[in-house]
Amino acid sequence: MTLYSTASQLFVVAMAVASFGRIAGAADDFDLSPDQPNRIHATQNEDAMRAVPKDFRFVSPGKFTVAVSPGGPPLATYGTDARTVVGADPDYASAIADSLGLKLELVPVAWADWPLGLTSGKYDAVISNVGVTEQRKEKFDFSTYRQGLHGFFVKADSKVASIKEPKDAAGLRIIVGAGTNQERILLKWSDEDVAAGLNPIDLQYYDDEAESLLALQSGRADVIVQPHAQLVYIAARDKNIKRVGTLSAGWPDRSDVAITTRKGSGLAAALTIATNGLIKDGTYAKILDHWHLSEEALAVSETNPRGLPKY
Repeated sequence: MTLYSTASQLFVVAMAVASFGRIAGAADDFDLSPDQPNRIHATQNEDAMRAVPKDFRFVSPGKFTVAVSPGGPPLATYGTDARTVVGADPDYASAIADSLGLKLELVPVAWADWPLGLTSGKYDAVISNVGVTEQRKEKFDFSTYRQGLHGFFVKADSKVASIKEPKDAAGLRIIVGAGTNQERILLKWSDEDVAAGLNPIDLQYYDDEAESLLALQSGRADVIVQPHAQLVYIAARDKNIKRVGTLSAGWPDRSDVAITTRKGSGLAAALTIATNGLIKDGTYAKILDHWHLSEEALAVSETNPRGLPKY
């Protein structure tokens, strides 16, 4: 076993232990308590309530039953009691329930299970960072509520100041997940750089997040690219990385995240009205700001907009 691999393994263990203790440490920026005393609530939206089809039957009368996948903070994670799901998506689901005059019923599910559960009627909607794609639109309806963004983050003392377009990334060593949408986009960016006579992007791959963060801090990489929300939380937790740009998941187009409902159920229109009501009265902005996700705000919610194409 090499010295590097031994050190790397020790770092991974240390990060895992530290992360367990830092859930409380991150409370200065993110409240992960189960009672959520500062949750932002909304008022009833009569227009949204009227838009619910008269023949639509909620899974439980008087409740808005929503599936959520607790994949990690700040979007959705188990709180400090290890039972209650908290985060930006649960807060947003709560505000939609308020708008419809209903009580929220959250159902934690594995990410892979939500399509079958929604189709079979186990819940009314999915609010779990689901991106709109043309393929998913064949089976589901969507009401958008956030931009789908990836984040460019660097060491806090990095000289890299801004990444907005391919030329800004030319020659940089960028950590990216293999087989991800980020990788697909950055490979195209690198091709554009080479075509323009610039250096290609040096994509780097690591086995896990801890190794990636170690590579960034040790200077073996310049930038890390992951879903924006994940890196926002890590930056607040570790306080040694900073954002220098964002990248749309649908680059060169925009890709949005949406409430997902059964195709043809008629509920999507009401949920879009509810979201636009939250945007108009400022509740929406307060929820995103509460979870440090203002960068992902939409100006307006849409029903079934153009999604990512089939590849």
